[in-house]
Amino acid sequence: MKRPIPQKLPHMRKQGLIIDDLPDEVLVYDLDRHRAHCLNSTSALVWRHCDGYTSAREIAERLQRELQAPIAEELVWLALRDLERLHLLEDSISLPPRLAGMSRREMVRAFGVAAAVAIPLAVSLISPTAAQAQTGGKPHPEGGPKR
Repeated sequence: MKRPIPQKLPHMRKQGLIIDDLPDEVLVYDLDRHRAHCLNSTSALVWRHCDGYTSAREIAERLQRELQAPIAEELVWLALRDLERLHLLEDSISLPPRLAGMSRREMVRAFGVAAAVAIPLAVSLISPTAAQAQTGGKPHPEGGPKR
């Protein structure tokens, strides 16, 4: 009989990041990839609970207690998938089989409209390196295009 392979629990990446907590979101700058990420409050809460010892189910339970609102485990998995994609977790995670093949849109649709307020969102943008920023076009002193 095959033994199940123990699943790695999500672990928040801390090295090479600059983290700025704002009232309703968290900004994270990845020094290694030169990308800035904006995590909404739900994604930020999930990320903060990724200590390498807590499962997605336990994170959902903690969020329910903290927010005093129902939080589905699937919502946590959606956030974890986004956090992994943005390289904000130490190791890769394996989605449960029932969610593995679903797109983000399908997952959101499956949660229903009631969960729309708590849907985790992580937005990312590329930031130029210092060298790239210095070689960018400087405005012409007279305000017109360079010729």
